[in-house]
Amino acid sequence: MKRILQEPLLHFLLLGAGLFVVYGLIPNRDKIGEQSKIVITKGQIENLATTFAKSWQRPPTAEELLGLVRERVREEVYFREALALGLDKDDTVIIRRLRQKMEFVSDDVASLSTPTDAELDAYLQAHPAAFQGEKRFTFSQVYLNPAKHNANVALAASSLVTQLNQSSSKVDASTLGDPILAEHHYDAISSSDVEKLFGKQFALALAQVSPGQWQGPVESSYGLHLVLVSERIEGGSPPLAAVRDAVLREWTNTHRLESNEKFYQDLLKHYAVTIDGLDAEQTKLVAAK
Repeated sequence: MKRILQEPLLHFLLLGAGLFVVYGLIPNRDKIGEQSKIVITKGQIENLATTFAKSWQRPPTAEELLGLVRERVREEVYFREALALGLDKDDTVIIRRLRQKMEFVSDDVASLSTPTDAELDAYLQAHPAAFQGEKRFTFSQVYLNPAKHNANVALAASSLVTQLNQSSSKVDASTLGDPILAEHHYDAISSSDVEKLFGKQFALALAQVSPGQWQGPVESSYGLHLVLVSERIEGGSPPLAAVRDAVLREWTNTHRLESNEKFYQDLLKHYAVTIDGLDAEQTKLVAAK
């Protein structure tokens, strides 16, 4: 008996019988009518030829085009038969791909809407922080290398601060302190550029320093600095004309997300969702997310 079960012929017969049973469950194709027809349009053929030309940098020959059409028919046959056999069910890859295509449809619908300047201005007013201009600083700095001064760095900083504040503009600050690759003076530099040059901690500290006198030490990615903030320009809400492209980009993205959510919620209304282990209210909350 064991030997018979191992025979390849028996396996072939069992496979054939299984396929026969499965195909017996598929509706009779002679009765399907229009659903059994496969039509390859001129537009599809042109698309096949265009895709071929983009890949090979030349148009297909007549024989190659015929082969492309033949493959398209083969794809359609296998696709329909796979659906008829239910091979698309419970396939994560297929489910995710179809979901993606539905979201593309929703995105296309959302992209048809073009905002007016009034709508963009209203969005700007509703989200001022997203488009607020950066703070800008005009300041000078004197660098103190901690490795050079060691434990005396605090004393050196205190002495230099006193000297600079007492001498006012009589002393060239660029001649004081230790050598550094950074500039000694910056005009109207943005807070993001300060952060790139000296580090986040320095930029935050610079925003807290009172303008008009030397202060410090302030720590940076280099070490320690004495700083004189001459002017600090607070970032404000710009007019629409100055940030229109950024506002349009954000409005479009927000509108797309809202449109996609509405599209999904409208589709969800056609389904009764049941989730094992959750009551009706919990299921409603989960399904709506």
